Amino acid sequence: MYVKRVYAPTVREALAMARDELGPAALVLSTELVPASGWRGWLGQRVVRLTAAAERGLAATPTAASAASRLSEDRTDVPADRQPAAGARAGVIARLVAAGMTRALAEAVAARMSDAECRGNADRGLRRALVAELEGSSAADAAYARYEVFVGPPGVGKTTTIAKIAAQECIAGGQALGLVSADGFRAGAIEQLRGYASVMGMPFRIARTAGEFEQALGTTRHTALVDTAGRSPIDANISALFQVLDRKRSVRTHVVLAADTSAATARRLLDRYAPLRPSRVVITKIDESDSMLPLFDAVRERGLPVSYLTAGQRVPEDLWRATPASLASALLGEPAMEEALCH
Repeated sequence: MYVKRVYAPTVREALAMARDELGPAALVLSTELVPASGWRGWLGQRVVRLTAAAERGLAATPTAASAASRLSEDRTDVPADRQPAAGARAGVIARLVAAGMTRALAEAVAARMSDAECRGNADRGLRRALVAELEGSSAADAAYARYEVFVGPPGVGKTTTIAKIAAQECIAGGQALGLVSADGFRAGAIEQLRGYASVMGMPFRIARTAGEFEQALGTTRHTALVDTAGRSPIDANISALFQVLDRKRSVRTHVVLAADTSAATARRLLDRYAPLRPSRVVITKIDESDSMLPLFDAVRERGLPVSYLTAGQRVPEDLWRATPASLASALLGEPAMEEALCH
């Protein structure tokens, strides 16, 4: 027996799709109304889920036409709501808050939506409004500082993020970069970054002490991507390294945090790294988190823009500059970013 689930706006369309894929002898097992997937479900959109079955030998082979016309959970036609605009806007805010947004962000997004978009639960209107609201939270700078420094707790992906940035720049034939490893504490950290530098033909320097760090920065002719140990800035060894950076000009510090970091933990970590005067946040491991909204809310509170987003271990693919569009995609839980790579 071959069982298939299909999703469509109406039962009639779902039944037609099931018979198109399984053949006219398909047996309908159940039909139910379910929320649309992702952010469209936040706005109350619902679709029909039909479960059908057929003997494996009788199941029809889907045609190219049926595959092209197949509807997903994310696609549905929603009739316009007739409630007053104020009530419709309040309903949008309530749904966004229920989905995990802070009230402040939900109200800001809803305020950017037209009355018609609020009444009709317009998904495009919501996305457009969210992208506009995220303009101030994006730091997708094309230009590098002289020293790009990455700090954060252990295990959040600092070394891999640096490798992805360098690899994308290398593939695009862009600006020459140098890699500096100041993480002499984690086993294999230096060798991992050294391997990437060797493959890409980039200068690589190691700094285990403040003196070595001063020398490494001084002899790097290109923009330096600096990997640091996942330790507190008050650690004596780490503090000495950052005293070297205090004497340098054009330093940009990114705090790297995993997407599943809770708001409370994010606030504590941002407090911990505040003495290093970070001006950017990198959000990693989006693919391992159900929602990055709690973390993003904590970052937004501090007024820190997001510079990069990562999802996965592939180098160089799983890295995006945090444009308003890619940030919106990540916050809405969409499976792919709007803009594929940094370049």
